[in-house]
Amino acid sequence: MRCSKNQNQTQKKKGIGQKPSETRNPQTEIGIGRWRMGAETNGVAEKVDDLLEAARYNDIDDLRTLASDGLSLHSRDSQGRTALHMAAANGHMTIVEYLISEGVDINALNDENNAPLHWACLNGHVEVVKRLILAGASLSLLNRYERTPMDEAIGAEKMEIIDAINTTVAQMELENTSMT
Repeated sequence: MRCSKNQNQTQKKKGIGQKPSETRNPQTEIGIGRWRMGAETNGVAEKVDDLLEAARYNDIDDLRTLASDGLSLHSRDSQGRTALHMAAANGHMTIVEYLISEGVDINALNDENNAPLHWACLNGHVEVVKRLILAGASLSLLNRYERTPMDEAIGAEKMEIIDAINTTVAQMELENTSMT
């Protein structure tokens, strides 16, 4: 169940559901913004915010309900962020798995040209990083700071992410060569 506004404010003060503080650039903000197509009705914008909030707070029931009510899982907020960005940034594997199974764009870029993999790497979510790579996430996408997902992991000193990337890529290469 999603949190009320007051609960969200309390959680923000406690640091729950937020990214680790980063000061080197603004790409680390994961709050909810207005829907990208601002000319549409407020009801749709609020539903998009609800979708991203459900992904951010790991609320699979709300996410499924919104999708079954006809809201596209490809929806973006005013900063171009998708539900997959939010789930990946916060390490919510259940949401990531669901979104991948529903065919969302795994390499969707927000306004900063960050893909969900950038945020998962930056925040050290090893299992999410592995799953995104296995699902076809690109390791070569450059964000507006000309950084790849691996660059983000290095900059955040997340060496476990570098190891996970190398292991996952090697595993994929072995599987591909054994099939040929």
